[in-house]
Amino acid sequence: MCVVSINVPEEILLDLHEDKDDFAEYMKKMLAVDLYKNKKVSLGYCASVAEMSKEDFIKYLGMNGVSIFAFTSEGEFVEEMANA
Repeated sequence: MCVVSINVPEEILLDLHEDKDDFAEYMKKMLAVDLYKNKKVSLGYCASVAEMSKEDFIKYLGMNGVSIFAFTSEGEFVEEMANA
């Protein structure tokens, strides 16, 4: 795993009432959500970035209004429902 650091004004942490570890965890999750939402990397990689299981990450996506289901047409949706 690679380490990436960012500089954040301490006032932000004070305003949010968070310590740097909580903020880092939040940033990893938000990065993972953004990467998934913009189809940059797979669900598994995003769960890894967020340091969550795939199941927990799927739930987290749902809590943030992001669906794991993306159908390009009604026919694709109907086919997926028939296979369910």
